[in-house]
Amino acid sequence: MGSINYIKHLKGVFLLFSKDGRLNPTHISLYIALFQLWNNYHFPEEFYINREEVMRFSKIGSKSTYHRCIKELSHWQYLVYTPSHNPFKGSQIKMFIFGTSTEQALYLSHTDIGTSTGQALVPKRKHKQTIKNNKNGNKLENLNFKNPKNENEPHGTVPYQDNLRTSSDKNYDEPL
Repeated sequence: MGSINYIKHLKGVFLLFSKDGRLNPTHISLYIALFQLWNNYHFPEEFYINREEVMRFSKIGSKSTYHRCIKELSHWQYLVYTPSHNPFKGSQIKMFIFGTSTEQALYLSHTDIGTSTGQALVPKRKHKQTIKNNKNGNKLENLNFKNPKNENEPHGTVPYQDNLRTSSDKNYDEPL
């Protein structure tokens, strides 16, 4: 098979993933595991897989989930899955090539996947830094930490600091 551009292929397939509402994270994880195996085998036209190995790479714990997802990926034409009922041979996978093309892009300044030949222009915006939070700015001003009962007692940093009644002796004979 011709040379596969690893980055362009992944960018192309991720673009398809983002547009396809049928996919869930398990489908994507399985596809990435198969893509990694395909890369390890130097991108042959077809290759054989070991189900346990693919499940381990894709972090899929259920055989039924694995079979459902790989059949759906095949049905949705992300790959061709030919199951083998021989445990010593493994199933056959043929990966489709996404995002790599020898044709010229129609628009030089903008291709289908959002890349361009020029420098990206990013507006320079600085957020206003405010000292006081406008939404909750008055909260601290409205809190009164003085003890309203007795002005002579020392002021604590927390209002009503004895809510648990820890300063008085407890009677442990009382029920909770």
